Amino acid sequence: MTNRAKAPYENQVTGLHRVTSGSTVGNELKNAALYVTSVLIWGSTWLAIRYQLGAVDPLASVAYRFLISGAILLIYCRARGMKLAYTVKDHLYFFLLAALLFSVNYWLVYLAEIYITSGLVAIMFTAILFFNVFFGALFLKTRIRWSVVAGGVVGIVGVGLIFLDEILAFDLSNRTTMALVWVLVGVIMASLGNIVSARNQQAGLPVLQTNAYSMIYGGLIMACITLVTGTPFTFDCSFVYIASLFYLAVFGSIVAFSAYLTLIGNIGADKAAYIAFLTPIIALALSTIFENYDWPSNAILGVALVTAGNFFAVLKKANS
Repeated sequence: MTNRAKAPYENQVTGLHRVTSGSTVGNELKNAALYVTSVLIWGSTWLAIRYQLGAVDPLASVAYRFLISGAILLIYCRARGMKLAYTVKDHLYFFLLAALLFSVNYWLVYLAEIYITSGLVAIMFTAILFFNVFFGALFLKTRIRWSVVAGGVVGIVGVGLIFLDEILAFDLSNRTTMALVWVLVGVIMASLGNIVSARNQQAGLPVLQTNAYSMIYGGLIMACITLVTGTPFTFDCSFVYIASLFYLAVFGSIVAFSAYLTLIGNIGADKAAYIAFLTPIIALALSTIFENYDWPSNAILGVALVTAGNFFAVLKKANS
């Protein structure tokens, strides 16, 4: 990490001062607020995605979501007088972030939720922790924090218990299995997107404007795929579809991603990834209410281990 990356500076999204040592209680509370915001919103978006499935093809739904998010952010940035002029190199990184984090990976999640419950999809995303640790060390040369890895190992055992039935019934011809593969590919793409975001912040690119351009690019990528594949650009005018689309665009994309990506810059991609270990708890709770998810004993034990692993790593000091 460069000296520039380590120097304190004011983040244009949250007003947080970034420091690498001696963090104040105020900054810790702000980071906690970012953490909780991401957990609560993303824990509920898995269910909101369910309401996007049906009359509108997932390709078009993802395109609508990020085009709306990006447009709102650009309008906001313009109204606030924020810098919107960036170099071609910066825009290439905006596009790379879009390709990894704001486009195809979400389409894969939408497809997967046709065949498996939203809560189980959410739990699959806990694997992002290990990919963040690996890719961070590989591309950003960040130090591996073994307390994070240890907590993740406990968590992944929990994930294995939750998916015990699926693991025992593994069958490549089964659509549920293919759905799990789609989610795994989406997780890898999202992790690489996390690393690109960390790199962008190290280069001094503000989160809000970066997200604005990247979400626009992501929406355009999905729109192009929709056109190339001959998928119709239909739209569902029902209240449920429009309300869920608005929730995903504003809260699930603008608010949650601004909080999460800022958190990556503040505490690192590895520790921030533990958000993926808590969102399933919210998602499964909602899945129980709205999708009649039945909690077998192994799933209950698995959730307990995921939670224990999460808190083990998060409560460890950053330099452990």
